[in-house]
Amino acid sequence: MDIDVVSWLGLALRWLHLITGIAWIGSSFYFVWLDNSLMPPEDKKGGASGELWAVHGGGFYHKKKYNVAPEFMPENLHWFKWEAYFTWISGFLLLSLVYYYGASLYLIDHARMNLTPFQAVFTGLCFIFGGWVFYDELCNSPIGRNNRLFGIIWFAALTAAAYALCHIFSGRGAYIHVGAIIGTVMVANVFMVIIPNQKKVVAALLAGKKPDPQLGISAKQRSLHNNYMTLPVLLIMISNHYPMLYSGAYSWLVLAGLGATAWPIRQFFNLKHKGIVNYWYPVAGVIGIVLVALFVSNGAKPAALSEKVSAADVRMIIRTHCSACHSDTPTHAGIATAPAGVMFDTMDEIRKNAPRIIEQAVAHDAMPLGNETGMTPEERKKLGAGLTAQE
Repeated sequence: MDIDVVSWLGLALRWLHLITGIAWIGSSFYFVWLDNSLMPPEDKKGGASGELWAVHGGGFYHKKKYNVAPEFMPENLHWFKWEAYFTWISGFLLLSLVYYYGASLYLIDHARMNLTPFQAVFTGLCFIFGGWVFYDELCNSPIGRNNRLFGIIWFAALTAAAYALCHIFSGRGAYIHVGAIIGTVMVANVFMVIIPNQKKVVAALLAGKKPDPQLGISAKQRSLHNNYMTLPVLLIMISNHYPMLYSGAYSWLVLAGLGATAWPIRQFFNLKHKGIVNYWYPVAGVIGIVLVALFVSNGAKPAALSEKVSAADVRMIIRTHCSACHSDTPTHAGIATAPAGVMFDTMDEIRKNAPRIIEQAVAHDAMPLGNETGMTPEERKKLGAGLTAQE
């Protein structure tokens, strides 16, 4: 019995990443909602800065928040950290399995930069961990005291990273590395700042000392940053399914545009939790998405070809550039079965999948992956014309 270990390991890591990601994002969104929904406490004694009554699952909950710390340390104190840690660990292992182990297929695009697998992996890691160093230094600088200015500079830095990565890696490889930069920053905020600051507060209370209020302020700022970075990360997690995003010459700008539209959408909900409803924020977000879609669509039209292309010509192009993977007997190293079960062994199969082929290999250059077979623009035009004639 043969088991495709790589595929099953990929499934397990992806599933774990999804489960832990939901747990992390869910708890993060909940606490942002809770923090923004707190009301002044009825009982001013005890040092609570806010409270909230809620009902869920047939029961009532009474929550209180202490800006610095309560007067005494409770025996049972829950820490929200492992959700974040396992999300990053599973994500990094998945990145390593798909994009580093399979660098020649998923990460390297020789038309953009002629890298060896080692060079590609090293470059990716430098961007990921270098992103955290830049972000952390920016937070600790005077700029970090102004959240609005900080947000503008950090957004510009991520856009610059996207531009560089889209000129180094394949489109999907570049996108996933921007997501890895953001995700690493988010989990490092938890691991390096939020949890250590909370531990210092606990240690001070146990020692009978008054905790430093700045510890809570710093942790809350990092938590706020994470809140606004969540939606772009989620977008990047699903972006590999949509080649129109990452296959064009301005894919970096598309990513920046969609990332920018996430801010007003998140801002709307953050304000709504505080009782402030401003529908201009989601309207601005939707308008931004529509503008990005129009920009992408304007440059995604396959060029017309006047010459007639036969079915034999189509099959020859498919056999040269696609059949190593999309066949009932794939010959590409690391590909045991045809991706998504899509095969082009017969003309009937090619006709059946013509819209997908046009989308992936004609309207966009997402396939072949990394263009490792060297498919030319002329061949793409010819393939599009031939497939259109076969419909």
